[in-house]
Amino acid sequence: MPDITFDDILFGKVRLLQPSHGPRVNMDTVLLADWVKVRSDTKRILEAGCASGAISLLLAQRYGNVHVTGVEIQSGLADMAKANAENNGLSERVTFIAGDLRDKNLLPRESFDALVINPPYESLSASRQSPDPSRSSARLEITCTPDDVAELAFRTLKSNGRLFAVFKSARLDTFMTAMREKRMIPKRLRPVYPKRGYNSAVFLIECVKNAGEGLTLMAPLYVRGDDDNYTDEIMTIYKK
Repeated sequence: MPDITFDDILFGKVRLLQPSHGPRVNMDTVLLADWVKVRSDTKRILEAGCASGAISLLLAQRYGNVHVTGVEIQSGLADMAKANAENNGLSERVTFIAGDLRDKNLLPRESFDALVINPPYESLSASRQSPDPSRSSARLEITCTPDDVAELAFRTLKSNGRLFAVFKSARLDTFMTAMREKRMIPKRLRPVYPKRGYNSAVFLIECVKNAGEGLTLMAPLYVRGDDDNYTDEIMTIYKK
């Protein structure tokens, strides 16, 4: 894959090969990695749509007792993720697979304790496709819709397994409806705002397979303060 950069992520916690054009680490990546909470009995985590592997590698670094499997439909990105695992000394605890998360035979059923995903935010009807296929796949629901996410979670997670996701706030109803139809019950929700006085841009959510109802709506997360600098909470997340 041409036009590759080699970057320090989170002040050098991970060194990452990633495409110059296409899916790259951004604020949502960092927030989602921080949002994941691993229980003591968690052994296997699945990241769907892992791109060049940043979240998978950060989770493997943070939690030494888990194995992370990353799935990426673009084979070039999956190969890049494998190289990143080698470069960061994590290839024994992180596995990357090139494949389509909609393929029901790709992964063993009910074998993961947690699923992490940053799915494409835009529906095909709402946005124009980019001439760059890699960007279109990352931004538009060409290969992954909320229904696909819910189906994947129900198929691959054990009972009481957890789904962690970040998604566009304007489509909260679409996401929640898809989850509930597959018995993925929302348990924690945190809206993220660019700054005070603005509408929420994205939300972080945790759903639990086959759980009873009861949702905790958490305090807002503000990215920037009135001075337009990152808030203390955002800086703490970056420095963890």
